[in-house]
Amino acid sequence: MERTDRSKTAGHWWARLHGFGPVAGLVALCIVGTLLNGDFATLDNAMNVLTRTAFIGIIAVGMCFVIISGGIDLSVGSMAALIAGAVIILMNALGERFGEKGGLAPLAIVVIGAGFAVLLGALFGLAHGLLITRGRIEPFIVTLGTLGIFRAYLTYFSNGGALTLDNKLADTYAPVYYGALLGVPIPVWVFLVVAVLGAALLNRTAYGRYVQAIGSNEQVARYAAVDVDHIKLLTYVLLGACVGIATLLYVPRLGSASPTTGLLWELEAIASVIVGGTALKGGAGSITGTVVGAILLSVISNLLNLTSIISVYLNAAVQGFVIIAVAFMQRRR
Repeated sequence: MERTDRSKTAGHWWARLHGFGPVAGLVALCIVGTLLNGDFATLDNAMNVLTRTAFIGIIAVGMCFVIISGGIDLSVGSMAALIAGAVIILMNALGERFGEKGGLAPLAIVVIGAGFAVLLGALFGLAHGLLITRGRIEPFIVTLGTLGIFRAYLTYFSNGGALTLDNKLADTYAPVYYGALLGVPIPVWVFLVVAVLGAALLNRTAYGRYVQAIGSNEQVARYAAVDVDHIKLLTYVLLGACVGIATLLYVPRLGSASPTTGLLWELEAIASVIVGGTALKGGAGSITGTVVGAILLSVISNLLNLTSIISVYLNAAVQGFVIIAVAFMQRRR
C-alpha cells in the first residue's frame, strides 16, 4: 500500500515536471538568444515574435481541441489561403458596387469581410465534421483531400497569381494588423483573448470534458451517453472559426492572397500543440501548453533569422524534427 502511494506521488510530480517542460525550453531558448544576439532581448523584437505567433497560435488553440478529441486537420493552411482570397474578392466587390457612392463606408466593408472570414471558416469546419462523423471517413483522409481542394480553388480564383485588396480598403483594414493598444499589437490581444476563452472552454465546461473523454476512450464516452458525433462536429467547427479569425488578422499584413499564403501553417499549428504537451493519441492536453509551444517555435524561427546558425530555409525542417522528437518522447513516456 505504501509503495502504491509512493508510485502515485512520483507519477504526480513527474506529470507536473513534464508540464513545465515547454516553459523550461522557452526560457532556455530566450537565454541562449540573448547571449547570441543582443537585439533578441529588445521589446520591439518581443512584440514582433508575439505578433507573428498570433496567427499560428490562434489556429493552434482550435487544433488543440481537435487533437485532444483524437482527430487531426491537415488543411488549415490551405483553408486560410482560400478564406483570405474569398474575403478579398468579397470586399473588393462590395467596395466597387456599394462603396462611397453607394453609401457603404470602407469600415463597414471591412467589418463585413471580417465576419465573412469567421463564418466561412466555421462552414469549412462543419463540412469536415460532417464528412468525419456522418460519412465515417478518417480525419486524416478528409483533411488531406481538402488540403488540395482549398489551395487549388484559390489558385483558380487568382489565376495562378495574387488577389489584391483595393487600396482604400487596405488602408482602412491595415490597423487590424499594424495597430496597437497600450503598446501591444492588436493580433497579440486577439490571440490572448482566444487563448483565454479556449482554456475556459476546455477546462470549465461540459463540452471540454466531453472532448477529453472522447480522446481518452471514444467507446466508453458513447457508453456514458456522450453525443460523440455532435462533440466532434463542434470541435471541427471551432477549429474552422479559429482559422477564420487568424486569417482576418493576416490579410491586412500584405493586403493580398496567393497560392503560397498559409503554406505549412498546418505543420506549425500541429507542432505547437504537440510541443505544448498535448498527447498525439488524444485525451490530454492544455491550451496554456499550446500557447507556450507556439511561442517557442516562433522564438526558434526568430533565432534562426537573427543568428544565422543554420539557414532560415531549414525552419520547416527544424519544426519537423521537433515534432518527431516530441512524439518519440511521448511514446517513451
